[in-house]
Amino acid sequence: TLVMKKSKTLGLLISGITHNSSKDNLIFEALCGMNDRAGELGYDLILFSTNPYKQKEKSYQDLCKERGVDGLIVMGLKTDDPYLHEVVNSPIPTVLIDIPLNGKNVGYVTSDNEAGAKKAVSYLLNKGHRKIAMMNGHPHADVSIRRLEGYRQALEEAGLPYDPDLVYDGKFTENGAMEAAYPLFYQHPEVTAVFCASDLMAIGTMQALNRMGKKVPEEVSIVGFDDIVLAQYMKPALTTIHQNFYEMGHQAAQLLVDLLERRKVKRKVILATHLVERESVASR
Repeated sequence: TLVMKKSKTLGLLISGITHNSSKDNLIFEALCGMNDRAGELGYDLILFSTNPYKQKEKSYQDLCKERGVDGLIVMGLKTDDPYLHEVVNSPIPTVLIDIPLNGKNVGYVTSDNEAGAKKAVSYLLNKGHRKIAMMNGHPHADVSIRRLEGYRQALEEAGLPYDPDLVYDGKFTENGAMEAAYPLFYQHPEVTAVFCASDLMAIGTMQALNRMGKKVPEEVSIVGFDDIVLAQYMKPALTTIHQNFYEMGHQAAQLLVDLLERRKVKRKVILATHLVERESVASR
C-alpha cells in the first residue's frame, strides 16, 4: 500500500542561508557531497531553508511530515535555535553538521575544530609570534566554541596566558570582521598575528589592515579557517586550515541512510583538518 511506501527522500535543512553566504563555497561543497552520495544510495535530496522565526511557527516534526522526507541533514543551526531541542527528541532520523548532539535518532558529522584551531595557533607560535589575537565567529555556533578552545589550549601549552580581551567577534562575516579589526588594532597595537575562525573573517581583517596601512604579513600575520576557493587568490594568498566540506556532506548522507536503514554504525564522524601554508604569515 501507499502508506507503507517510503519516499526515499532526504531533506537538507539549512538555517540562516543568505546571499552573503554565497562568497564561501562551503554550503555548495557540502551539498555536492550529499547529493552525490544520496544519489548513489538511491535517495533524492531536497533542500529547504529555515530561520528562528519560521521555527517558532512550525514544529520540526510537522515540517518533516509536510515535506515528506524520511530523514534530514541539518546545517547552520545555532545552539540557541528552537529546533535544536526538537531534533534531539525527534523520531525522525537526523544528521547534524557541525553540531555535536546526541539523541536516539541523531548523528553528527563535523571537522575536528579544536585540533584545527590548535594547529593554526601553534603554527603562529612556531613562527615566533607571542601576541596572537583571535577573530571568532557567532558565540552561539558550536564551531566558535571549539575553535576558541583550540586557540586557548595552544597558548597555554606554550606557557602563554589566555587573554579574553584579545578575542573579537567578527560574526563569521567579512564586514563583521572588518568592523571588529579596527578596535582590535587600536586597543592592542602589540598584536602581531590574528587567527581568524573563518576565511571570510580573515579577508575582512586583511581589508581593515590594508585601510590602516598595515602590511600583511610584514607587520601582521593572518591565518584563516576553512580553505574556501577565494583563499588561494588573495593577495597575499591566505594560509589557512583546510576543511573537507565535500567529504562532510558525503559522510552526512551516508550516516543518515545508515540510520534510516537501521544499521549499527558510529553516530559521530569527526574529520581531520590540515594546515595549508601560503603567504599570509611571516616569522618574527
